[in-house]
Amino acid sequence: MMVRLRFRLNHEDVEIHVRDPASTLLDVLRDDLGLTGTKSGCAIGYCGACTVIVDGEAVPACLRMVGLLEGREVRTIEDLGGPEGLDPVQAAFVKCAGLQCGFCTPGHVMALRALLDEEPEPDDERIRRTVDGNYCRCTGYVKILDAAREAVALQKAVAVRNSRAGAATSPEGRRR
Repeated sequence: MMVRLRFRLNHEDVEIHVRDPASTLLDVLRDDLGLTGTKSGCAIGYCGACTVIVDGEAVPACLRMVGLLEGREVRTIEDLGGPEGLDPVQAAFVKCAGLQCGFCTPGHVMALRALLDEEPEPDDERIRRTVDGNYCRCTGYVKILDAAREAVALQKAVAVRNSRAGAATSPEGRRR
């Protein structure tokens, strides 16, 4: 028997049918929906490679049962960036070379995206705690921490640019 589930995935309403509602979100994302950016690491919620954002919170997709997603909002690494450019967190990882093999990168990016969505200017201790929740076997974290700090600066610059663009236009949509 198939179970129907409806939730929002990367800002789009989706309806899927699963045989087992206890299947993990990770398995459904990768195997059923073809979203392979979320990586499978430890399968016990410890390494952070499978981090996604559910209702604004960074969570390990390997521990989240898909049957509990009805009506929820899920964001994966595929949601970030697009034709207009990279998300500030992605851009910071590129600029600071915050990756080597890239396996842990989607989890780091999503954990930091959730942090910056919640707290746009986190202090260094909060950044360290967030980064510490995701294992990287290649970089030693120095460049990942640099990328996290750069993401804060880039996001702030985007916000300033957007506010200036909005201030330059009157409510009627005309330039002042």
